[in-house]
Amino acid sequence: MGMTSIGRLFIYIRYNWLQILLILLSIYDLRIDIRILVDFFTFSTLFYTISEHPLAITILITSPSLLKIVNKSYDIN
Repeated sequence: MGMTSIGRLFIYIRYNWLQILLILLSIYDLRIDIRILVDFFTFSTLFYTISEHPLAITILITSPSLLKIVNKSYDIN
């Protein structure tokens, strides 16, 4: 389990490194607004976050379709 799981993880990261980087950068861009929303949720803060960070919100909404699924047929080489 150990080596095959690690190998699959490296293959997954190799094929999706750009998408993973975009998701991490969008979460980093929204870090303060996410903290405000978690601490004290208001609709005005939610609307402000959506209006001031449209690219980060779009990336997070479309992130499931951005990530490629790695089939078992890929070699670990």
